[in-house]
Amino acid sequence: MAEPLRHHRPALPGAAHFEAIVGDVDPMARSEAADRLATLLVRGPRTEGDSEVVERIVRLADSEGLDEIAALWSSAPPGSLAGALWRLYLLRAWVYADPETAAREFDLGRTHVPVHEVVAGVTDPPRPEDVRRLADTVLRGVRVGDFADALFRAAAFTRVAAAGRARVDHGPESSYPSDISASRLMTMAEQLESAARLELEGRLG
Repeated sequence: MAEPLRHHRPALPGAAHFEAIVGDVDPMARSEAADRLATLLVRGPRTEGDSEVVERIVRLADSEGLDEIAALWSSAPPGSLAGALWRLYLLRAWVYADPETAAREFDLGRTHVPVHEVVAGVTDPPRPEDVRRLADTVLRGVRVGDFADALFRAAAFTRVAAAGRARVDHGPESSYPSDISASRLMTMAEQLESAARLELEGRLG
C-alpha cells in the first residue's frame, strides 16, 4: 500500500487553476494563502469578498479535486490550522485509495485498543467511511459545528488504525516496514489530537 503519510508537496496536475486563486508562487505568498484558505474553510467567510473566495475554492474542489487545495497546506506545521487540514487530507486520501486496508486495520486495532483509551471524549471512534465523509465535509468548506470534535474523531480513528497496522500478521516476512508505517500513523494521531486541544484553547491558527 502506498504511504499516504509522508510530509511533502505532491506533484499535481492542473496547478495553474490554483495559481489563479493565490495569484503568486512566492513561498511567503503561498504560506499566507494557505493560512487564509484554511481559516475560511473552517471558520467561514466574514465578508462578501471572503464568501466569493470560498465559492471559488469549492468550485475548484469539485472540478479539479481536493489535491489542488491541499497542496498549499503540505508545508504547514502540525500545530496550525492549515497543518491540521493537511493531515486530515492525508487521512482522507488513504481511506479513499485503500478502503479495504483501512477497514481491516481499523477492525484489528479495535480489538487491541480499548475505546475509552483511544482519545478522551471519543467513546465511539469513526469507521473509515465516517472519516471519509467527515474529511470531505471539512475540506469542501461545509462548516462543521465543532472543528475540535472533528479533529478528535479523526485522531481516534488514526490511533485505532495504527494499533491495527502494528499487529498485522506478516507471516515469515519482516514486520519492520509495517512497524515504521504504524509509528508514522500514530504520530499523525498525536498531531491531530494536539491540534484538537489547541482548537479547544482557541490557539489553533
